[in-house]
Amino acid sequence: MPRRLRPTPLEHVVDGHALRARLSAAALDAIGDEAAQRARAIDILKQALFRGRMIAKERLENGAGGLETARLLSGVTDEVITALYDFTTVHVFRARNPTEGERLALLAVGGYGRATLAPFSDIDLLFLRPYKQTPHVESVIEYMLYALWDLGFKVGHASRTIEECVRLSKEDFTIRTSILEARRLTGDERLAADLKKRFRDEVMKGTGQQFVAAKLKERDDRQARAGASRYMVEPNVKEGKGGLRDLHTLMWIAEYLHPVDAPEDVFKMEVFSGRETKAFIRAFDFLHAVRAHLHFTTGRPEERLTFDLQPEIARRMGYGDRGDAPAVERFMRRYFLIAKEVGALTRAFSAKLEAEHFKNEPKGISRFLPGGKPKRKALDAPGFYEDGGRLNIDGPEIFETDPVNLIRLFKIADERDLDLHPDAFTAVTRNLALITSKVRRDPEATRAFLDLLARGKRSYRTLTLMNDAGVLGRFIPEFGRVVAQMQFNMYHSYTVDEHTLRAVGLIGDMAAGRLQDDHPLAVSIMPLIEDREALFLAMLLHDTGKGGVGGQEKAGARSARSACERLGVERSKVELVAWLVENHLVMSDFAQKRDVSDPGTVAAFARIVENPERLRLLLVITVADIRAVGPGVWNGWKGQLLRELYNATEAVFRGGRGSDATANVQRHQEAAAAAARETLIAADPAAKGWAAAMEDAYFGAFSPQDLLDHAALARRAAIQGGAAAEGKVNPGANAAEIVVAAKDRRGLFADLALAISSLGGNVVGARVFTSRQGQALDVFYVQDVTGAPLGCENPRALRRLADALEAAGRGEGVNVEARRGGELARTAAFAIAPTVVIDNEASHEATVVEASGRDRPGLLQALARTLADNGLSIQSAHIDGYGERAVDAFYVQTAEGGKLADGRKVSALKSDLLSALEQNEAGAPSTRPGLKRARASVAR
Repeated sequence: MPRRLRPTPLEHVVDGHALRARLSAAALDAIGDEAAQRARAIDILKQALFRGRMIAKERLENGAGGLETARLLSGVTDEVITALYDFTTVHVFRARNPTEGERLALLAVGGYGRATLAPFSDIDLLFLRPYKQTPHVESVIEYMLYALWDLGFKVGHASRTIEECVRLSKEDFTIRTSILEARRLTGDERLAADLKKRFRDEVMKGTGQQFVAAKLKERDDRQARAGASRYMVEPNVKEGKGGLRDLHTLMWIAEYLHPVDAPEDVFKMEVFSGRETKAFIRAFDFLHAVRAHLHFTTGRPEERLTFDLQPEIARRMGYGDRGDAPAVERFMRRYFLIAKEVGALTRAFSAKLEAEHFKNEPKGISRFLPGGKPKRKALDAPGFYEDGGRLNIDGPEIFETDPVNLIRLFKIADERDLDLHPDAFTAVTRNLALITSKVRRDPEATRAFLDLLARGKRSYRTLTLMNDAGVLGRFIPEFGRVVAQMQFNMYHSYTVDEHTLRAVGLIGDMAAGRLQDDHPLAVSIMPLIEDREALFLAMLLHDTGKGGVGGQEKAGARSARSACERLGVERSKVELVAWLVENHLVMSDFAQKRDVSDPGTVAAFARIVENPERLRLLLVITVADIRAVGPGVWNGWKGQLLRELYNATEAVFRGGRGSDATANVQRHQEAAAAAARETLIAADPAAKGWAAAMEDAYFGAFSPQDLLDHAALARRAAIQGGAAAEGKVNPGANAAEIVVAAKDRRGLFADLALAISSLGGNVVGARVFTSRQGQALDVFYVQDVTGAPLGCENPRALRRLADALEAAGRGEGVNVEARRGGELARTAAFAIAPTVVIDNEASHEATVVEASGRDRPGLLQALARTLADNGLSIQSAHIDGYGERAVDAFYVQTAEGGKLADGRKVSALKSDLLSALEQNEAGAPSTRPGLKRARASVAR
């Protein structure tokens, strides 16, 4: 990182006296020509403003702090605006003998009033007058505003009397807050002083509780709009949780309850300890630096730290790669640690408010309401008591006497469903050093922690409290290593620790039966799981190997063993947890990238899992892991695939330990297919030929009604020229299910995929079947660009797509329509390395081809076309995606119906697929000018 620069005096950047002298000279040179005077003045002020901003930018890039930069930019703006005021009132509209009504004061309000500005921040000004506006005052204000707009400022302004300011402040908390921060720039001093006195006496006095309640409701609403978690991986630096506005809210409250003359005096109050003041300034400094870099990089008031900007801001702030940790992830981890610290500051400040203003509700500072002193309720746990519906402690000495109390505190809070009192939370954060190696191995501490983890009432809330206080990472160091860690890709919406705690909370919800509708299978098997501790430990530790040596899974297994052994877990459980962590991605890989109807796939998975208990544990972990990644990642299609794999594997285990797994699956399939054929023929005798021609695996994939519909569609295809298609919205799969019956031929799948892509469809899953008579039945699961089932809002879109698929099935050309970029623009930030894996061992009858690269419309068609051009027919296709990266797997056979065994042909196929993926990467959307791509994380 660049060496920190010392602050520079403002006069070395903008000399106010020299600036005014130049303006006066320009006015005298063009005396009598108002237009020329104005033009020269604007030019001089623009030069001063540009010079000031460029010096601030250069200093920032060379190590100046964020607060210093914000203050320097504010100081430069002050000099320009006050010089303009002087020019206006001396050379343009001079009042030689001003009347009482022509007095005027110019005040900075809002953020500008705090004397901190980002490069492209709005400036808020208050023109304060004593009485009704006079023509002279109106002329001054109008002249200044037009000049400020010409200088490029975005100005928020008001012209009011003191009386109006007081009245409006009582009615509107936004106005009240802006005047709270008012700072006189120039003009009548007495007028500004009168406003401050009347504002304190008539608005602030006796309304502290009302103001706090309003500001914290405003904060809650703002965070709900920006994203409720402070660990969203594209955070809003200004408005997001843990961002600048949270710090501003604390300052407003402190300043309102303890009025000061200057914003920086807030830090001198007794309400902040020296430790908290340092943390406050550290957070302000870092966030202001990030925000300034964002503005300078984009040339506009950009507040969101988007993926494409993160690598550039990391570079500008001096972060570099370190080992396997790329610069962007190191920078973002620092960002989230600061956001976490802001949360701790909020709680600490709340504790100080409690000493002066008591509250009744256990909702923390966010419910700062009038009320009497909360009642103290004794508990049976020495040193702890209930304080107004929250858990509190007798004092920090209970942790010093017995550090295990740092763990007991959270267990008691969970048992009694209590929030932590801010005093208790603050005491915990100040005593983290007491959690030593001895405490981590203390039997009582480990028992309390495991009970909370595996049997807690509200595990997500309580573990989040532990994490926010720093206890969880201190007690479980393996978890501490991933606190605030982000992965630079679009797949994950949260940091690793937040994702993990959400996954643990989801398992708790499943155990309580709260997710029956969303995850019926996982909820139904929870009572059958014998070892809940192993389940919750594995979920808590499943991502602790990220960034570790040997890969995520191996490193995770090592860290899981280390953590479990320290917790005193018995050997068999240690090995089970380590196995679950090492294999936590296996079930999703098999379900989404392999053909579950292939007996070899199920048998291979069963050999890995070995027994029903592991199968149950793995299913629950897989469901929670996928769902906790972020909004929209889990869908019904993934659930359906997991259920099919689970049921098929469970059938293998029912066959007995000594039996042949593949033979078991085949027998199960044959029996199910025979029963389904009988049912189908009984319902539709005309379907007898169709039923006999279709493979056994087909019948296990669909409901009896689906089988009837498919048979009818196949007959329709034969009547109307060789192809027929029908679509419907499948709510369970969260996709449109589109079935195409057509005569099989090489390239059919590619033509169908092109038709779907050209009409704005995104294929999330596909099943491919071919009858012994050479008729193909392809089933596509399709979403629109928003992730909703295609046609759910517009049924005509489904009919239009079905018509296009029928035409494609007959071999007619497809009209390719231009697609909007939409989400593709976000992927521009990532450099994605294409990969191709060709596997002849995964299936008995087909070669499995897995291709991975940048996701885009038409990629599936391009890959399918390449396979067809290499003389291969697609037996099944498995489409998966991880944000910006697509991972598509195909089961393919040669024209002779066998595997692709020829080494030269395998190499040629791999080369062709990589070429298609590389062309795709070369055609990726461009980043913003001046920005470079950074390597996308492949961690899941």
